[in-house]
Amino acid sequence: MTNPVEELLDVVDAQDRVIGTATRPEVYRDGLIHRCVFILVRDPQGRIFTHRRSDTKLFAPSAYDCFVGGVVASGESYAEAAVREAEEELGVSGIEPKPLFKFLFSDGDRLTWFCDMYEAVWDGPVSPQVEEVGWHDWLTEEELAGRMGEWHFVPDGLEAWQRYRAFRSA
Repeated sequence: MTNPVEELLDVVDAQDRVIGTATRPEVYRDGLIHRCVFILVRDPQGRIFTHRRSDTKLFAPSAYDCFVGGVVASGESYAEAAVREAEEELGVSGIEPKPLFKFLFSDGDRLTWFCDMYEAVWDGPVSPQVEEVGWHDWLTEEELAGRMGEWHFVPDGLEAWQRYRAFRSA
């Protein structure tokens, strides 16, 4: 796992064209638009991998999320990042995320990034990275909906979940 302080990201414009590079702390500090991937991972029963982020995360520490994923490294494609992030966070190999859609997320203040959405099914044990995941479980959609009203979820994950549900029902 790369040290987030040293990690180099592509900086993009509002059309998702690369206009430069910066480290992750610089991207967050300066509010630069960058790229992320989100992967909704289900088990064969349809339950969704849900986790609490570690308390050392730079963005939304200790918040819950129903997506695995993260930033796209400089020069990396969205698809490459989806596989890398899913495998790293779940502690697995051989996962095959399927692309869904992309949207531009903004926290309404100063942070903005493109979110490329994927979905995958994983039939096997997981061994989440302790640096990334503080707790995890497989929840049904009904259980997840209930927790979203009780737990503090990452804001981009909440928006991604709403967009995913709309995409799926379209």
